[in-house]
Amino acid sequence: MKIKSIRTRVFEWKGKVVPPQAHFCTNASDILFEKGDAMGSFRFHGWLVVEVETDDGIVGIGNCALAPRVAKEIIDTYLAPIAIGEDPFDNEYIWQKMYRQSHAWGRKGIGMAAISAIDIAIWDIMGKAVNKPVFKLLGGRTKEKIWTYASKLYANDNLDLFLEEAQGYLSQGFNALKMRFGYGPKDGPAGMRRNIEQVRALRELAGPDVDIMLECYMGWTLEYARRMLPKLAEFEPRWLEEPVIADDLEGYIELKKMGIMPISGGEHEFTSYGFKDLLERRAVDVIQYDTNRVGGITAARKINAMAEAWSVPVIPHAGQMHNYHLTMSTTASPMAEFFPVFDVEVGNELFYYVFKGEPAPVNGYIQLDDHKPGLGLEISEEYLSEFNIIE
Repeated sequence: MKIKSIRTRVFEWKGKVVPPQAHFCTNASDILFEKGDAMGSFRFHGWLVVEVETDDGIVGIGNCALAPRVAKEIIDTYLAPIAIGEDPFDNEYIWQKMYRQSHAWGRKGIGMAAISAIDIAIWDIMGKAVNKPVFKLLGGRTKEKIWTYASKLYANDNLDLFLEEAQGYLSQGFNALKMRFGYGPKDGPAGMRRNIEQVRALRELAGPDVDIMLECYMGWTLEYARRMLPKLAEFEPRWLEEPVIADDLEGYIELKKMGIMPISGGEHEFTSYGFKDLLERRAVDVIQYDTNRVGGITAARKINAMAEAWSVPVIPHAGQMHNYHLTMSTTASPMAEFFPVFDVEVGNELFYYVFKGEPAPVNGYIQLDDHKPGLGLEISEEYLSEFNIIE
């Protein structure tokens, strides 16, 4: 079996979009004064789909969502020629070739996301070739089903609407919820007060037996986070996510050393080398890579092994099937994120419009099919007319 061709398409959403309200989530650009759309850097309304076909007709599907037009160009120009002609079961060799031959510019960011997309497709091929789900190739089932947390709950100055959404997830059987903060350093003490009011309202609604996670999406500074952590302690969050920008490793280390609450991160880190640094320097309490960014399944399984040895839980970013298969196959991952199906807003929900086959949670748990080969995904035709598709 050899890889015969690699097809890339960018699916850009042109359908209905729900505009996010002001202060719906802090982000890394919040510290700057804005001359235009303050939330523009937070939205992504395009997705890259990669189809890797073998000479015997098996098609593996991969994807990535970081700068999909650029990732497509990287694959078409640089990575596809490396992978075509190779045996997909030599996945480690193919990964190393892509990684090392693009090393001057592709070690992190979009270059690694492009490698991830091809790697995910290759694992899909391997599963389909042996008629097994990908998680069976990664070690098999380590849990009866996957515990998930409902991950949306963007900040809303209308607390009634915010709590109504939260109650909806509780009513569906979720016993873990993640909310976003809407205010950061430039909003001053009044913004701090609003952040605290929102967490307090959610904890009072959920009660003591529901896990609450708090997300900053890199929108705080170290100084601001130092002031906020003691104020948040009474609400017993399961973790505080990405309190500072991804490159501020010392900031992560300092916040973790405060010992007030667990600190999570890694959504914007890449390869096993990046996570080796996070683990050895004890920078995070929870690892949150995304398989379609970090280097694909080949890289993610190595990170899982390291994290298991360091007793640091891995709870991948964004849910989605490439992450669920890894979560199912390792004891390093106690749970997974789940983005509810929703009108297109920020962009995470776009996955459900591009693909079909992902299982819906039941009472807060996801189940994978032992008999569905590969990743279990297909490209959906239901919403094709709502996309501008770039070949």
